Amino acid sequence: MKNPMPAKSFSLMCRPPPGQTLQRYFARPALALVACATAGCSPVNLGFLAPGGVIAAAQRELFLWVVGLALVVVLPVIVLTPWLLWRYRYGQQHAPYRPRWDFSLPLEILTWGVPVAVVAVLAVLTWQRSQQLDPYRPLPGPAATLEIQVIALDWNWLFIYPQQGVASLNELVIAQGTPVHLSLTSATVMQALLIPRLAGQIYAMAGMRTQQYLQADAAGHFSGRNTQFNGNGFQTQVFTALAMTPQGFDDWLNEVRRSPKRLDCRPLSQGGVQPNVQHYGWVERGLFEQVMQSFSQPGHRGCHAFSQERAHE
Repeated sequence: MKNPMPAKSFSLMCRPPPGQTLQRYFARPALALVACATAGCSPVNLGFLAPGGVIAAAQRELFLWVVGLALVVVLPVIVLTPWLLWRYRYGQQHAPYRPRWDFSLPLEILTWGVPVAVVAVLAVLTWQRSQQLDPYRPLPGPAATLEIQVIALDWNWLFIYPQQGVASLNELVIAQGTPVHLSLTSATVMQALLIPRLAGQIYAMAGMRTQQYLQADAAGHFSGRNTQFNGNGFQTQVFTALAMTPQGFDDWLNEVRRSPKRLDCRPLSQGGVQPNVQHYGWVERGLFEQVMQSFSQPGHRGCHAFSQERAHE
């Protein structure tokens, strides 16, 4: 029987060439890092980091302040940890060793004072911005506020323009520079509306009414979706928010008014995913209130048929 191969020779045979080692430990991770960093550079993917309105811009500013203040505490740890590991590494013979420790007032102030100051500044800043970014707080502006009623369906978003008497499914159209007031409710389970580049998340709940104010500073396309898991079809519950010029918004309203489709309780009771955008040239008056009352008032018939399919799941 032949002698087994020496362990040293076996390890040398299994060791990859120097070029492959460099590729494994440096080139591939670097490429992965670059891919991750550049994959979401479009404004659509950056969310509130590429704001399209005053609310998202204020959210980004708050986010940058929080990150910057947190780095005051985190950055020294990130920088000093590798330095300490290198300075006091095993086999280091010249690093000083001081086993006797004495009280140091400057070091104690630095150790405890900086985190306390950071937390205090963050608390004040968060409280102020929470008041500023209150979704129920109206936005000032020279233009009149546009009222839009939002009804969450399975698995769609219905936007009603009560003052204009029209509605659209899976498409929110607003005018740039005009404050928008959203009134939200749900005709089924709880859902959450989010348009990252315009405003934060707001919930829509059956029998209840929530509110949100937003405004687009310039014309553009903004993606919106439901961020509350609500069953099969959740991943397709997306819509597009279009910010147009005032003249473009008026032209869109005139085009929608010419639509022959009429909106009342009956078509809304149809479940399932409808990926196409639909426009309604006529809307039953008080439809939003009927949806709310069908859940909040026992025995009220209204549009209670909205939730019949979900009730059987």
